Order: sequence, then structure tokens, then C-alpha cells
Amino acid sequence: MSVNTIVVIMAVYLAGMIGIGLYARSRISNTEDYHLAGRRLGVLMTAGTLAATEIGGGSSVGVASKAYGSWGLSAGWYVVCAGIGILLVSFVAPALRRSMATTVPEVIGRRYGVPSQVITALLGAVALVALAAVQITATATIVATLGGVEMRTAIIASGVAVVFYTWLGGMWSVTLTDFVQFFLIVFGFAIAAPFAISAAGGWGSVVDRLPPGQLGFTKIGWPTIISLIVLYFMTFSTGQEAVQRYYSAKSPRVAVWGSVLCGLLMAAYAFIPALLGLVARAQFPGIPENNALATVAVELLNPVLAGLLLSAVISATLSSASGDLLGAATIYVKDLHPRMAKTALSDAAELTLSRLLVLAVGVVAIVIALASGQIIPLLVFAFTVRSAGPFAAFIFGLLWRRTSRLAGLASIIVGTVVGLWWKIADPAVPVVKSIDAIIPASLAGVAVFLAIHLIDRSRGRLVGDSAGPHATTAHQAVQQTP
Repeated sequence: MSVNTIVVIMAVYLAGMIGIGLYARSRISNTEDYHLAGRRLGVLMTAGTLAATEIGGGSSVGVASKAYGSWGLSAGWYVVCAGIGILLVSFVAPALRRSMATTVPEVIGRRYGVPSQVITALLGAVALVALAAVQITATATIVATLGGVEMRTAIIASGVAVVFYTWLGGMWSVTLTDFVQFFLIVFGFAIAAPFAISAAGGWGSVVDRLPPGQLGFTKIGWPTIISLIVLYFMTFSTGQEAVQRYYSAKSPRVAVWGSVLCGLLMAAYAFIPALLGLVARAQFPGIPENNALATVAVELLNPVLAGLLLSAVISATLSSASGDLLGAATIYVKDLHPRMAKTALSDAAELTLSRLLVLAVGVVAIVIALASGQIIPLLVFAFTVRSAGPFAAFIFGLLWRRTSRLAGLASIIVGTVVGLWWKIADPAVPVVKSIDAIIPASLAGVAVFLAIHLIDRSRGRLVGDSAGPHATTAHQAVQQTP
């Protein structure tokens, strides 16, 4: 009976999200509405959609599973580091909004030419599809645990749901649902935690049944914590699903304060899923790690509260998945399709193509979710792929008036190659095991960029934001110190 109550609450919630998607569809009149919500988001809406997007499956189901497993309480650092990363992005948020771009590769293309744009677009699109698969997997663990259905069936059902409401309303749909989901996530988890601890016999009882070391606050180690901060700053400042929200803000000032508020709220939320993972470890040893959060909800909470918590989890995962799907579709429409098509699309045709691509990307993400089943490892891999190479070129392109086009292309290639090599290198090598790939990859990209930039500056070969891929005029090539 209690499971039926939980399922009803979650079904009502999902119906509400689809209803919001239907309403959002009525607000879309052009592609800017679909991709950027008309660039009209205020501080609260910007903070809410950023937080709901970044507090996804990894920050809820993933953190609880890691707390249940080897990380213990220190799994909360996974989200604290994300909040710090968002706070750091606040410093470049004005430049992001002032760029008046739609995608990350668009900025890269304006500064460094078509090859750099296409490589960045491919990296970003692949990463976003993988990230969407992660969120669908996280949602499916809840559905499978509650409904007693096979995991494959749960993945397909979860994927269809998120694809449908993203397809309906684009960024307006994503933003409005994110705003609702953000508050449900924060308050749902905050209310559920003390009830779960009490139902497990109190905090003292939980602690007594935990393996030694599970309460270590920095058990994951400072190298991992620092690597996560660097990883998050890089991936949030270059990731399409996050940057697209900064582009959607009303003004640069709104982008900054929305980012600051988001970072603070994420840090405040961080350790709640970790606590629930510890409760699961104490109360239900031997269950699959990914089922920790759902098991606590179903077994320890009253049906209404469990329905609220699990709706919050699904809020977190679906909001992140929708942003990933929309981001991947936007990159293809804005950066890849124009390079392959012989004629420009009308606004109406572009809107139709965007919706079709959301469907196509969703299908691919569902297939990856069926084949993988991992959460945090796939998240970190996707973040590394899309950020290691383009980071230096994108940030310097935003902040400096003139840059070297060759430096941008070279840094994207070198950073990406180093990041991928580090990921597949023998983990038995101590330095490879202790330092996340994002650190050496980003350092290599920055070093290559600065070296070539300085050489080209001495030769008067720097170009500005207005420089196209074939610009050769003296005015565009005038040397100027950044």
C-alpha cells in the first residue's frame, strides 16, 4: 500500500512537469525562445535552473551510492566542489552573457576558426549525450526499485519521459520545470534526512553500525577534492548545459548573482545525500550501491515523505538530463549543421530540426544508459572529454580582446589528447592514480595556448572576436596585448 502511495505521488509530479512543458510550448515563437528562453531569466530563475541542472543524478543517487561504498561521509565533497566551481564561474559570468552567443563552440569559432569550432562541438555533443545517459540511469534506479520492474524497462520509461517534456518546450520548459524541481530537491532532501536517521534508530545507532572510517570528513583525500574543484570550474565554464543558462540571463549582472546564489545553495545541500547513503549502509548492508537512496526512502520513510524525496531525486535527474539533451541538440543545430548543409535554415525550419534532434539525442542516450549503468565514473569521463581541450581557448577567448587562432586550435587538440591518454593510462602508475586527468590535461592546454599566443603576438598575428576563419586584413591582425 505504501509503495502505491509513493508511486501515485511521483506520477502526479511527473504529470505536473509535462503540464509545465505544454505551457512552455505556448511561449515559444522562435529559436531564441527554444534555445535561450528569450534571454529573459532573472536572478532566481537563473540560480534555480543552474542548481537543478547541476544537482543531478551524480549529486543525489551518485553521492548516496558513494557514501554507501568507499567514500563514506566525504562523498558530500562531490557537491561542495561543484558549488565552489559555480562560484568561480561567477567571475567569468559577465563575459559569458556579453558574448551574446548561443553555444560554446560558437565563441570558439568566432575566435579561432571553423576547425576549432567543429572539434569543440563534437566533444561537447558527445559529452552531453553521455551525461544525459547518466541522468536517465539515475532516474531508472528509483523507478526500478519502486515498481519492481527490470532495470532496462525503467531506463526506457525514464528516458521517454525526459525526452518528451524537453521536446515540448525547449529552454522555457527546462527552466520552468527546473525552478519547481530546485525547491523540491532542496526541501525534499532537507526534510527527509532527519526522519530517515530517526527511523534507523538515531544517529548514534547509525554510527555504531558503520564500517571504520566511513565518517572521515576528507576520506576521499585532498588531491581528489582539489581535482574536483578544478574539474567543476572547467566543466561549468565550458559545458553547454551550464553556459546556455548564463546566455539566457537578462543581463551580465543577473548572470553573476544567479551564479553566486546557485553555488551557495549547492554547497548547503551537499552532505544531505551522503548522510542518507550512510543510513542505508548502516541499515541495509549488502544492497547494490546505486539503490541506497531509493531503499532508504521506501523502507524508512512514511509514504508521503518517501514520495516527496523520490520525486526530488527524479527532479534532480530529469532536470539535468533535459539540459543535456537540449544542449546537445543546440550544438548540432548552431555549430555542426551549418557546416554540413549547403543552404541556411529558416527560423521555423531550425526550430523543427531542434525538436527532432532532442528526440534523436534522447534515443542515443537511452541506448548508452542501457549499455553502461554507471553514474559518477561516466560523469567524470564526460566532464574531462568536453572540458580538458577547449577550456583554455574558450576562457582566454572570452576575456582577451585579441588571441592567436593557432593557439586555440593547438590547445584544444593537446588538452584533449592528454586528457584521454591520462584516462586510459595504467592506473597502477602512482601519479596517474592520484591526479585526475583534468589537471594535467588543462595545464597542458593552457601551456600550449600561452606559448603559441606569445609567439603570434610578437609576429602581429592576433585577431579579435569579429575575425572570421579567413580574415586576413591588416586591421584584424594588428598586434595588441590582451
